[in-house]
Amino acid sequence: MFFRQFIHGGGCVSYLFGCGSKGKAVVVDPQKDPDLYIKEAERQKVKIVHIVDTHTHADHESGARLLGERLGIEPAYQRNASLNFTFKPVDDGDVLEAGNTVVEVLHTPGHTPDSISLVVKDRRRGDDIWFVLTGDTLFIGDVGRPDLGYENPEDGARLIFRSIHDKLLTLPDYVEIFPAHIAGSVCGRFMSGKPSSTIGFEKKFNPMLQIRDEEEFVKKLTESIPPKPLNMDTIVATNRGIR
Repeated sequence: MFFRQFIHGGGCVSYLFGCGSKGKAVVVDPQKDPDLYIKEAERQKVKIVHIVDTHTHADHESGARLLGERLGIEPAYQRNASLNFTFKPVDDGDVLEAGNTVVEVLHTPGHTPDSISLVVKDRRRGDDIWFVLTGDTLFIGDVGRPDLGYENPEDGARLIFRSIHDKLLTLPDYVEIFPAHIAGSVCGRFMSGKPSSTIGFEKKFNPMLQIRDEEEFVKKLTESIPPKPLNMDTIVATNRGIR
């Protein structure tokens, strides 16, 4: 497997990875420059076969639809995403394949109702999970904010707690974590500038994961929510395809 992480302004992160031997690749959370991914895929001698947004972004304009139009691919979103364009609906347990690279979808709502995480395996290494792309659900040193997709932030906070404890933290400790944002983003509060981590490291050192009681977690996550992203309504409308 080859793996490329792209760190952009505002703490945004996107990914291109896949199977070099079979010549197939996946793009996750692309920015608005399709040539970045197309040219890198050409350098790797692979064909992009899947494009995935881990949720409907509120802090930047997604490049998923534009890249999909260039390549003739419907971008994948959680099946209940409220979008005004054609997309590939995915949900809990669905699998996307790119040669020997296998991507399993986990529905991990809380940051937004349509938030997903992506569990990735490489068949050439065996059946063990290699890494998980956690979107805006679990960050390095923090968790996602709960107010961007819910009228009552407490509803989002409860879902984040359950998504993390019932799904992400059930993965083996050695599994690597790659989030959709690092420090500099307004989608969390105290996230690290470190671009990756592991499930085990976050269990031990992420302050929010030390809180095992749901009520205490909800209280802590909702007591210091930062200001919403600038032009959020316009950005969301663009990403939903309604403007």
